[in-house]
Amino acid sequence: MQLFLQQIFNGVMIGSTYAIVALGLTLVFGILNIPNFAHGHLYMLGAYLCFFLMNQYGFGYWISLVFSVVIMAMMGMLVERLVYRPLQDRPQMSSFISAIGALIILENGVIVIWGPQGRRIPNPYPGIVKLLGITMSYQRLLVIVSAIALIIMLQIFIKKTTAGMTIEAVAQNREGAMLVGINVNRVSSITFAISAATAAAAACLVAPIFMISPTMGAFLGMKAFAIVILGGLGSISGAIMGGYILGLLEALGGGYLSAAYKDVYAFGALILILAIRPTGLFGREVS
Repeated sequence: MQLFLQQIFNGVMIGSTYAIVALGLTLVFGILNIPNFAHGHLYMLGAYLCFFLMNQYGFGYWISLVFSVVIMAMMGMLVERLVYRPLQDRPQMSSFISAIGALIILENGVIVIWGPQGRRIPNPYPGIVKLLGITMSYQRLLVIVSAIALIIMLQIFIKKTTAGMTIEAVAQNREGAMLVGINVNRVSSITFAISAATAAAAACLVAPIFMISPTMGAFLGMKAFAIVILGGLGSISGAIMGGYILGLLEALGGGYLSAAYKDVYAFGALILILAIRPTGLFGREVS
């Protein structure tokens, strides 16, 4: 039972990270109907910014996290303006190729600046607490609590603020939103800013736990797409649930079977679920 509870805790921690990253990705897809293939690399860049601010300028962890989130929000707006907006009326293949170019530039730019080797951010909360036989580090608890707080704040922003409701209106009907005077380009820019900022927050939260590297964004980006598909394209609740499901599957599969194949279990479950429900868990049937 202790092993089971420990793996559940680990799965919730990993799933919290996945949920935050996938949430930003599904917001962008809901607005532009274009998958942002550079999303994982924005996550990676956020982690490196946090590392740079802490090591180069001696900033504290939380100050570095805040600066990284703000800088990445501006970077998200820049990516939307330069990579996606000029191609919004072109075939989706054009946006796909442009995104591939962006992620290559981001990854190689990090290699040139910081080198190809892995880096580690000092853990600001190295202590642990034990409860019911579960060993929980403060940093892992911080990831879970912060993820829940970010999800709640984002839901409040979308449902209760004018900017959030505007984003939701564009996601539901882009043409209709334009007809009533909503600046769709501005909404797209804000959405990319939120997406990149949440990715940076997730990266900074888990960077003290895992090594960071220039290639970390590629695999996480692929998992984020799997989560968005699992939950249903464009579904915010689906992205959240999909993130936690994938994290739990990885943790339980790695704990009880083999950690070397933890990704196989998660993607295998994705194939099984989509075979039963092609639209994902929360996706809507297209008539």
